[in-house]
Amino acid sequence: MNDTASEQLSEQSLRGGETTVESVSVEGGEEGQPWTIYQFICDQALFYSRETLDHIVLVIFIYTLLCLVLYKLLFHRCSRWLKLVRKSRLPATANRALLVTAHPDDESMFFGPTILELRRRNCRIFLLCLSDGNYDKKGPTRRQELWDASESLGIKPEDITLLKATHLQDDPAVEWKTVTIANQILKHLEALDADLLVTFDKDGVSGHPNHSAIYYATASLCLSGMIPNKCKVLTLESVNLCRKYVSILDLPITLLLSTNWSVLSWESRRAVQNAMRLHRSQMVWFRQLYVAFSRYMVINSLCEINQSDVEFEILNS
Repeated sequence: MNDTASEQLSEQSLRGGETTVESVSVEGGEEGQPWTIYQFICDQALFYSRETLDHIVLVIFIYTLLCLVLYKLLFHRCSRWLKLVRKSRLPATANRALLVTAHPDDESMFFGPTILELRRRNCRIFLLCLSDGNYDKKGPTRRQELWDASESLGIKPEDITLLKATHLQDDPAVEWKTVTIANQILKHLEALDADLLVTFDKDGVSGHPNHSAIYYATASLCLSGMIPNKCKVLTLESVNLCRKYVSILDLPITLLLSTNWSVLSWESRRAVQNAMRLHRSQMVWFRQLYVAFSRYMVINSLCEINQSDVEFEILNS
């Protein structure tokens, strides 16, 4: 009797133990299920992130290669290719161009490719700089830097005009009057008999209000019909931040979207960079980065002012 009872008790204990073990196992699985799902999601996210990153790197590599090949072909001697895509497209009849800027260093920082291309075509360039850059009390220094940099780009010293007017101070907080700027531009256009006017667009490349003020003054002259008939007006295209700092990687976009442009060879690009470095008082660390990476050191894209566009922009300004 005792042996039989012991055996039954042992079987019950064993069964109870098995039941307990199975219960713990099931409960443990239910508790671990959220963690397992979370781990699965993380693994999948990591896998697809790596796959996406690989695709992005591949696309960047192919696009960079395309830009380099396209840039190389622009300066290749194959005439058949040059008929399809040209390194520059600017008014062919321009003989006397007036470049209007706001500050000393604008000519090198933004307009270098246009200046060098016009000079290559034997176009005489007159520079009108509307302020002496005295914001940091360095007016005399910046004046000399302007002359040195402009001369290195092929602009004659006698063709440079630097205004020092109390109502056109180098200060983003000071509003430049449209009428004042327009009068100066018109006076120089007529006196110089210029057949091309080049300046900023409404965004002024860097967003500086003094740059934009020149555009609105120019636009007002176009709107009132005061620009001489033979004079074309081109404005330098402002681009977004990504395009601005990718140097020649902006080339395909420029060729596709722009009507007038100038692209420099790598050697000519160095000439623009050297001209910018002659503005020594302005060469702080972030401008060093600008000189190294900005598209404006190698590419300029320009738009001809359209009267209907001007009317729309002035109404919405």
